[in-house]
Amino acid sequence: MTKVVLFHETGPADVLRIEDLPQQEPRENEVRVRVEAIGLNRAEIMFRTGAYLEAPQFPARLGLEAAGVVDAVGPGVTGITVGDRVSTVPSFSMNSHGVYGESAIVPAHAVVRHPTNLSALEGASIWTQYLTVWGALIHYGKVRAGENILITAARLAAIDLANLLGARPIAVTRTSAKKKTLLDLGAAEVIASTEEDLPEAVRRYTDGKGADLIFDAVAGPFLETLSQGAAPGAQIIEYGWLSAEPTPFPLFTSFQKGLTVRGYTIYEFVNDRLLRPEAEKFIAAHLAKGTLRPRIDRTLPLSQIVDAHRYLESNQQVGKVVVTINENSNAN
Repeated sequence: MTKVVLFHETGPADVLRIEDLPQQEPRENEVRVRVEAIGLNRAEIMFRTGAYLEAPQFPARLGLEAAGVVDAVGPGVTGITVGDRVSTVPSFSMNSHGVYGESAIVPAHAVVRHPTNLSALEGASIWTQYLTVWGALIHYGKVRAGENILITAARLAAIDLANLLGARPIAVTRTSAKKKTLLDLGAAEVIASTEEDLPEAVRRYTDGKGADLIFDAVAGPFLETLSQGAAPGAQIIEYGWLSAEPTPFPLFTSFQKGLTVRGYTIYEFVNDRLLRPEAEKFIAAHLAKGTLRPRIDRTLPLSQIVDAHRYLESNQQVGKVVVTINENSNAN
């Protein structure tokens, strides 16, 4: 038997249950991973509450990102062997696979060997955040040195990558409580959106030019505010909808400035045979060199999965929330 997190109805974190299920064998083109650490993502909260891109099919598993050791491979799998230390890439539906548990079966295409200098905790904190940011800033955003990048929800991976590219990351957070931490972690400037006039602050920090690229996880009416802080010809990439309100298109501001507003998810390229290897190579190289390093805010054991979800929903974290499975999760 193996412990697995399931939920049988949508709702708050309390709907999550840890249940004992028989150990399963991987099918064709699948691998089984003995999980050591699970990286939590907001997508899983949305899936749990019924607000995600797909509705859960009950009883539902969940989870996209984990690190551990391959302990079984299914027919047709090549290039992956039992004993490989791997991380999972979010490139599958949570209605078909989920990684919350002691053991996870995932498609073979969804596992990669993570750099050996990273722990399992760090290995579970890589791919969702860095692949998402790579697609937005490098592939679609074409970010260049010297450009001003406005980053809402103060996403650390976007701050890291913007700095790596020589751009100026301007972080947006709701209050000033995280301001010093974000500055210490590499933000060129930090704007507290509930305490400051955001467009005016952006103009002040960009010598009146505005932001060249806006990477936004909030949407809702906030999109109009962001558009007012955009530079002429800027691109606004919407990759989340933390706001529960409708998202009106900022038509007149877009006319005035020639803005591009683009909806974006990581699923656009994680199964692309050309783009994903390019992204993985870039990220793995910088992880190995230490020029990119995932920050872990808090770790909790699997037995506290409900508390882990509640903490992620609180928006107090600065970095990744990781759930550990056993005492060996810190091992390289």
